[in-house]
Amino acid sequence: MAQIFPKALNPIAKMIVLGLPLLAGATGVTGAAFYRSSYATGVGEIPPQPVAFSHAHHVGQLGIHCVYCHTSVESSGFANIPPTKTCMNCHQQIWQGADLLEPVRNSYKTNTPIEWNRVHNLPHYAYFNHSIHVAKGVGCVSCHGRLDQMNLTMQSSTLLMEWCIACHREPEKHLRPKEEVFNMRWDASMAGKNEATGKPYTQRELGLELKEKHRVRDAVTLTNCSMCHR
Repeated sequence: MAQIFPKALNPIAKMIVLGLPLLAGATGVTGAAFYRSSYATGVGEIPPQPVAFSHAHHVGQLGIHCVYCHTSVESSGFANIPPTKTCMNCHQQIWQGADLLEPVRNSYKTNTPIEWNRVHNLPHYAYFNHSIHVAKGVGCVSCHGRLDQMNLTMQSSTLLMEWCIACHREPEKHLRPKEEVFNMRWDASMAGKNEATGKPYTQRELGLELKEKHRVRDAVTLTNCSMCHR
């Protein structure tokens, strides 16, 4: 049978055979890098808001407790956005004429909720319950980062499934006493000394004790698909 392609194409054919696996590998690496990039995950992104609300000022400087605004976080699956009335409890007296707060005053006068833009946007097929995490001693900072230092609220974690699973496999890395859940500055060394070692607690030592005390389920149960996908 006569040769279909001339011999001059042999080097090109070799380059294609060798290049295709390299191209496929490079495509996979690029895709994985993009999937984990801040562009895709939203880490560090600051969505525009109708009012430039500062957690750094209200939480970090004034010391307003998280539950004052997010009243349902301990008893509900979601952390509610506070109604305008909550804002006006203070701003009827202070900064009552500031241009920055005109949308708040207008919302209060017209009884129309302010339309805030979501910062942490989980996929619709992922189930997340705030109250159970608070009840088990997972601090706000574990998911939301140091909100008390954020002038404008941004997403500090990837919210990827691998990020959730990493915590569910080793929850002891994030557990704290329940009374410290809302304390942004807390760390394990503040829990005193470990009676067994006589040294300040490490997060792992304290977390393992709290895991048993708070009756946190085992890793197999916590990483079951039905735990988050219902």
